[in-house]
Amino acid sequence: MTYVEGFLTPVPSAARDAYRAHAERAAPLLKAFGVARIVESWGEDVPRGTLNDLWGAVAAEEGEAVVFSWFEYPDRAARDATNAKIMSDPRMEALMADMPFDARRMVYGGFDGVHETGSLGGAGFIDGVLMPIRGGRAAYADHAALLAPVFLDHGAVRVVDALADDVQPGVVTDFPRAVRLEGEEAVGFGWVEWPDKAARDAGWNAIMADPRMADAAPPPWDGKRMIFGGFSVILDR
Repeated sequence: MTYVEGFLTPVPSAARDAYRAHAERAAPLLKAFGVARIVESWGEDVPRGTLNDLWGAVAAEEGEAVVFSWFEYPDRAARDATNAKIMSDPRMEALMADMPFDARRMVYGGFDGVHETGSLGGAGFIDGVLMPIRGGRAAYADHAALLAPVFLDHGAVRVVDALADDVQPGVVTDFPRAVRLEGEEAVGFGWVEWPDKAARDAGWNAIMADPRMADAAPPPWDGKRMIFGGFSVILDR
């Protein structure tokens, strides 16, 4: 099962090209260090929430966009080894000194995959989601396994769900605060990959009308604290 390093980043809207260029420069190094896949996606349809939202997760300021990103690894050992290389390589130090965003508000952490289905390649648009998971890993995996085929049947190319494994508290922002984590809950990090936004919009209309959604058991998370949004892929390596 895929191990995921997940990120949320506040980036000035005017710095979209600079952010993408920075990610393009970093990608070859990250791949050489051991990252299997790098995806960066730019917020295009990120709703405001009543209790919480992705904007609040990164303490977004006026004129900023939210970027939803992740690295994929075969397992945590590969991720830990890669992070050790990242932190010790002077080339990465130079890139980190020239980041076109406020890194103090970037949210990141490690997530262990609980369910994934579909195929790699062809993703142009992402639905990203964070959830406060209750009931444990098995309940989350079972629910994901029931719903993922509905998304694939209506145009999605890949669906991934992962559960917090190495998520540390932050000074300004962090994943637990993003979903207002309570008690024994854990943060879920997931996404749906679509060919493009048009396919995503049409897919959601069909998904909401699919009887399998109405017949599904209640999800193992508090939907009032789930935060989500739609993102255009700007890098996939």
